[in-house]
Amino acid sequence: MQLIDSHCHLNFEGLANRLPEVLAHMAEQQVKQALAISVSKSSFAEILSIAEQYPQIYATVGIHPDDPDTEEFILPEMLAHAHHPKVVGIGETGLDYHWCSGDLAWQQRRFALHIEAANQTALPLVVHTRDAADDTMAMLREQQAHAGVIHCFTEDVRVAKLALDLGFYISFSGIVTFKNAPLIQEAARYVPLDRMLVETDAPFLAPVPKRGKPNEPAYVRHTAEFIAHLRGDTLENIAAATTENFYRLFNKVPRHQA
Repeated sequence: MQLIDSHCHLNFEGLANRLPEVLAHMAEQQVKQALAISVSKSSFAEILSIAEQYPQIYATVGIHPDDPDTEEFILPEMLAHAHHPKVVGIGETGLDYHWCSGDLAWQQRRFALHIEAANQTALPLVVHTRDAADDTMAMLREQQAHAGVIHCFTEDVRVAKLALDLGFYISFSGIVTFKNAPLIQEAARYVPLDRMLVETDAPFLAPVPKRGKPNEPAYVRHTAEFIAHLRGDTLENIAAATTENFYRLFNKVPRHQA
C-alpha cells in the first residue's frame, strides 16, 4: 500500500526545521510522496530546494490569492519554472472572498494568469477557493482550464458536480474528519473514486485524531482511513485509487515503485 499527500507546505514553520523527522514519519505511514505547494514568489526557491534535495518531494509554482500586495510572477517566469523536472503543477491559485473584499479584479487577473500558465505548459492547476465557488467555477470554464484539482474541498455536492463536470479532481483534507463537516462528508461519498485525491495542507488542518496539533504529511493516512469508513470501503482501496489519480493528474511525477 502507498499513499500520496497531494498538498502540503513543507517550507512553513514547524515542518521546514525538522524535515528529516517529517519524512521519516511519512515513510512509517507508507506516504511515499508529497507535493510541496508554492504560495509566493519570494518562497518559491525554498519549495524548489526541498524538492531538489528529496527524491520523494515534488513542487508547484504559483501565488496564493490572499495577498494583493505580494510580488507577482509574470507569465514567462512561471513558464520557465514549469520546465524544471521537479515542478509538476501550477498554483496554489484561485479566488478567496473570505480573507479579501472590495474590488477583487486583481485576484481574478492573477487567477487568469495561472490558468494561462497551466494551459500553456499542460500542467495541472492547484485551485484554492473560499466563499467564491461559483466565480471560481465560472473562471475555470470561461478560461478553458484544461486540468487540475480543487484542493482542500470545503463545498457541497453541488459544487463538487460543477468541478467534476469541468474535468477537475477533488482533494479532501483533514476537514472531512471534523464533526461539523457533514456537507463535505456528503461530497466525499459522492465524488467518484477515480476523481478523488487526499491531502494534508500541512502544517494546517490536522485530521481527527490529531486535530489541534501541527499537521504533517504522514497524517494523510487518517484522512484516507476516514474516507474509507465513510464510503464503506477499505483503506487499501482508497490509497490505491487516490495514488493512481495523483499520477494520472500530475503525470510529470514518476511513479514510486512500492
